[in-house]
Amino acid sequence: MKFKVQPKVFEVLPNACFGVVVARGMDNRKTNPKIAALLENSIDDIRHRLKGVNVRETDEIAPYRNAFQALGYNPNKFMCSIEALVKRVLKGGMFPLINPIVDLGNAISLKHVLPIGAHDIHAGNYDIEIRFAVPEDTFIPFGATEPEAVDAGELVYAGGNSIKTRKWIWRQGVSGMITANTTDIFYPIDGFSEINDTAVRNARNELADILENTLGCRTSVGWVDRKSMELAIE
Repeated sequence: MKFKVQPKVFEVLPNACFGVVVARGMDNRKTNPKIAALLENSIDDIRHRLKGVNVRETDEIAPYRNAFQALGYNPNKFMCSIEALVKRVLKGGMFPLINPIVDLGNAISLKHVLPIGAHDIHAGNYDIEIRFAVPEDTFIPFGATEPEAVDAGELVYAGGNSIKTRKWIWRQGVSGMITANTTDIFYPIDGFSEINDTAVRNARNELADILENTLGCRTSVGWVDRKSMELAIE
């Protein structure tokens, strides 16, 4: 299995880059106190650092809004995942624990203010791709059983013709959904060379370190950009 980015993606987003963590052997069946504490610390830090700040104008979020505009998406209507996550946290109130895999991704995502996805590797036998959608593609949102239409030419995360995430990093669906039985995970971290690639690498390495040394997973890390557009998922 491979992680691949379609060459045409770099024609629109020439400095896009992707840090990758693959983890195997995760126990996702019950709440992990260490991960819960990491998430709580990240939430507290964001609420302190960004209190009263216009999130869309921050150095961390602005590049993603600019990229959405380059793709033809209104970033106010289709908010990238990290902007949506930060704004949700800043609203206050309780932030729910979901499961260790997702909670850890959220903790590192908030700490570094980066979009981090999480996909069950065993959801299909297809390569995981970032590409532009074709008519045969299908997407099933969380909580639904019937597919919804995907715009032709829309940038997506895909496995075969099953769409994992619409509009690049806007909304994830049920394909590759993390469940209690998930043990092997593909974590992508999306960023931009010469803008926040150092943060992407730091987040990637921290995530892998926690997975391996704290949670006992077997991990591998990788990097994809316009110079190297695919990576074997080991």
